[in-house]
Amino acid sequence: MTGALRIPDELTWLRGMAGGSRWLAELPERLTTCAERWSLRVGPPFGYAFASLVVPADLPDGTPAVLKLQFPDAESEHEATALRHWDGDGTVRLLDHDPDLRALLVERCHPGTPLRTLPLDEALDVLVGLLPRLWVPAGQPFTSLAEAAAGWATRLPVRWERAGQPCERRLVDLALDQLAGLTGSQGEQVLVNQDLHAANVLRADREPWLVIDPKPLVGEREFSVVPMVRGTELGHSRAAVHRRLDRLSAELGLDRGRVRGWTIGQTMAWAIAGDKIFDDHLDVVRWLQETGDS
Repeated sequence: MTGALRIPDELTWLRGMAGGSRWLAELPERLTTCAERWSLRVGPPFGYAFASLVVPADLPDGTPAVLKLQFPDAESEHEATALRHWDGDGTVRLLDHDPDLRALLVERCHPGTPLRTLPLDEALDVLVGLLPRLWVPAGQPFTSLAEAAAGWATRLPVRWERAGQPCERRLVDLALDQLAGLTGSQGEQVLVNQDLHAANVLRADREPWLVIDPKPLVGEREFSVVPMVRGTELGHSRAAVHRRLDRLSAELGLDRGRVRGWTIGQTMAWAIAGDKIFDDHLDVVRWLQETGDS
């Protein structure tokens, strides 16, 4: 890459996060450090990453890779460990990792077309085949779903108040009720990815589809489909959300009520970030609340 680094617009929201402005300012130096460390030839940043600077990179022998510089948040802290755990079985392979720089060097997917380009039901077919391969036993150092849910429940009402009560209080209460009821009654604990949406599954050569960008937790299987049920990538409508909920629950042998509950709980928890309100998240919670089933 030649010339000054242009920070993608998708990352500018991080200026509102604690430490975000400093992290953005240090990115050019970090990128240079990583390129020198691994003798990489790097290209311009990809524009679709929202919490990391992600650039194509070629290794000294010409092998294509991707260099990822993470914003140091808790959700992505153990991404490298998760990728090692899966060892390329349905996910990109980890090539190297610098934990001090929060830098990952990973396999590049070619052609890299995202799953969201497929029609809804074809994309769900891919997920039904892929997800069970990711449900592997895990423990430390991963955060447990129970611990994460406790944090969501603590922060949600505080964020709602600070943001000026941007939605109905009943949605907050519904999410808190779901999290309280689900956390202590989970099934078998496996490695789950709380950011597995249809832009984070890419077409590749080594396998037809590979998962990228995991945000790992250890929890029950029902939680693993939450980002797919919620995500706008495969259509943002009441019908599309319920289609994803119904098919993924039924075909993966998951308890639909628990999938619905986890989706409400985490989606509401992620709907408010500082002064930013994610209206699409609120839509999903309302559509799932309307059913009244559990």
